[in-house]
Amino acid sequence: MHKLERLLRPKSIAVFGGVQAAAVVAQSIKMGFAGEIWPAHPTKDVVAGRKAYRSVADLPGAPDAAFVGVNRHLTIEVIKALAERGAGGAVCFAAGFLETEAYDEDGERLQSELVAAAGQMPIIGPNCYGLINYADGALLWPDQHGGIRLEEGGKGVAIITQSSNIAINMTMQKRGLPIAFLMTAGNQAQTGLSEMALGLIEDERVTALGLHIEAFDSVAGFERLAARARELKKPIIAMKVGRSEQARQATVSHTASLAGSDAASGAFLRRLGIARVDSIPSFIEALKLLHITGPLPGYKLSSMSCSGGEASVMADSAEGRWVNFPVLNDTHRAHVKSTLGPLVAVANPLDYHTFIWNNEPAMTATFTAMVSGGFDLNMLVLDFPRPDRCSVTDWWATLRAFESALKTNKAHGAIVSSLPENLPEEYTAELMARGMVPLFGISEAMDAAQAAAFIGWAWREPQAQPVDTSASGAAGGNHSTPDEAQAKARLIKAGLPVPKGERAGNAVEAVISSMALGFPVALKALGVTHKSEVGAVSLNLKDAESVSTAAHDLLPLGTGLYVERMVRDGVAELIVGFTRDPMFGAVMTLGTGGVLVELLRDSVTLMLPATRDDIEAALRGLKLFPLLEGYRGRPKADLAAAIDAIAGIAGFVQENAGEIEELDINPLIVCSEGKGAWIADALLVLGENKNV
Repeated sequence: MHKLERLLRPKSIAVFGGVQAAAVVAQSIKMGFAGEIWPAHPTKDVVAGRKAYRSVADLPGAPDAAFVGVNRHLTIEVIKALAERGAGGAVCFAAGFLETEAYDEDGERLQSELVAAAGQMPIIGPNCYGLINYADGALLWPDQHGGIRLEEGGKGVAIITQSSNIAINMTMQKRGLPIAFLMTAGNQAQTGLSEMALGLIEDERVTALGLHIEAFDSVAGFERLAARARELKKPIIAMKVGRSEQARQATVSHTASLAGSDAASGAFLRRLGIARVDSIPSFIEALKLLHITGPLPGYKLSSMSCSGGEASVMADSAEGRWVNFPVLNDTHRAHVKSTLGPLVAVANPLDYHTFIWNNEPAMTATFTAMVSGGFDLNMLVLDFPRPDRCSVTDWWATLRAFESALKTNKAHGAIVSSLPENLPEEYTAELMARGMVPLFGISEAMDAAQAAAFIGWAWREPQAQPVDTSASGAAGGNHSTPDEAQAKARLIKAGLPVPKGERAGNAVEAVISSMALGFPVALKALGVTHKSEVGAVSLNLKDAESVSTAAHDLLPLGTGLYVERMVRDGVAELIVGFTRDPMFGAVMTLGTGGVLVELLRDSVTLMLPATRDDIEAALRGLKLFPLLEGYRGRPKADLAAAIDAIAGIAGFVQENAGEIEELDINPLIVCSEGKGAWIADALLVLGENKNV
């Protein structure tokens, strides 16, 4: 039994406090909770119509769940008494704990005392509203909510948020999403978001899980959650806030400006097979789709509407997404065309025109022909007229035709309204009962389809290795930055592909070194961070005179010179960077490199360890990738060598994870086939008290 079992699915509830506590009692009664409800109050004999008890000691038994709605000091006393009594768990409503540390020196101490008082008894919060169990009618919730109890034998989704107000708003949705459980996490003083989620997905009445995340409580906890969700076939949607957060202050590297904490969070969720959406409406719609269909088997969509305008909007909505509307093959197009008049141009998305409107047999034939194409999700764009001013009779003929088409082809289908208000809530339950997912808004519908398709893809892939968090934790206060010659010496020692180079103290030494290395060469000023920005590098020097001239220009800019053989036959430049994330450890960024790296921002973030397949998939996702494949007759790149180099660099970082704060390879020059990939520039930042 999960440690939160009694708290999440209680048979008895104890309630402590005043106004909020009375609301908890009233809400549980209103929802038809069949178990015992025991209010506790020092002076009142009755709370919300139920007999009140004076203290924890006076309760008839050890409650499965308790709502503690008293001040922060008294909360600690009540929690200690509940734990000693053997209660199953408690929601701590009071604020004034760790969240106030910036202005209240007592907050952190009181939170530690609260956790100590709870001992082994699970607590949720503090500083949270608590839990609504719509499956059993148990509410540890001190406010209004807009949800309804699940029908006997019914199922719904579970939602956890780190905002009580967002939680309330979600219960007020009129989009037809059935909710089985809703929780708020609060400060997560003892029980983290991932542990709450693990408790919820074990319930057979839960079909999918939605998480509103401000911060991850535990990398290992989320990995356990994702693995268990995959076993139970219960998909997870996340809305991770923080995209607008300023990228962490770049110390010296390009990577630091690209790889903020949000990029790492996104990479972590992708690795776990948790789909990420960016808005509350998309969050609701994605959960609804997953509740009905589960993860989608692929990314192929169809769309039907009786308007060319709607068909165009649907087509545009797929731009830049993995989900797409594939072109119909000749056989399929002919099949659909045979059901329509000669003036209809058959395509996907399909504008079937109004010729067959309200002709149910004709619509059934067209819809059945279109859906027969083996799409992963079939969408019918349909906005209902206002029921207070218009008739909706004709619309149900269209719905019956679509329902028939889906059943004939054993296919997934969704009704998509272009405007949310044009799909009344009272129709949603009927549509879902008929196997049609009501999706509100075209953009939100596409977000939902992409999320469901992503999870389907992720679950077909091998489960990722646990994230290497050995380098997690706060960065040291003092950093050292070896110069390029020192950094490259370490990379060469690790067996990584670095062009031959030598340090030079003056122009004469630079000329001698360049002659030994062989022309052409690159000459760089050492001790300069962003060389191209201050003119601290000269490339493609082909003779001793040009090296001497460049050396005299560069010497005043740095602490010495570095002469290096030029890399020839370059096809593309990549950036391969690593930064230390406080939670995830060393995080890798791959992207388009060179001087325009931050302007183009064509990059992807990966957790470590990363397999060769992970690296190749990341490269293929870059806008740059066509260059590697020989864009418009250009030479093809040595892709295998690039992957080898990136994997080797990642291995070097993992082996030195406790020492490296940042590593910026920009560029990694990828040459034509058979010519390799070479580290042209390297910036290494070491942690506190580390030696080169």
